[in-house]
Amino acid sequence: MSVTDRILSALTTVIRMNDKVEEMAGLMKEQQRRLDDLNGRVIRLETVLEIALHRPGGGSPRLSGQ
Repeated sequence: MSVTDRILSALTTVIRMNDKVEEMAGLMKEQQRRLDDLNGRVIRLETVLEIALHRPGGGSPRLSGQ
């Protein structure tokens, strides 16, 4: 194998790896978006729970009886 063939092979490998890295970066951004969305949903659920538990009357009888 000549030096030129080795260089071309190395460049091809680098280009393929770059494509995979870019694809993984896109997937990571999508996962981060999903995590942020879930975090917001959990915060809203916690807020609703806090409001329900601090209402006059103490919230649900099942929750206060435990």
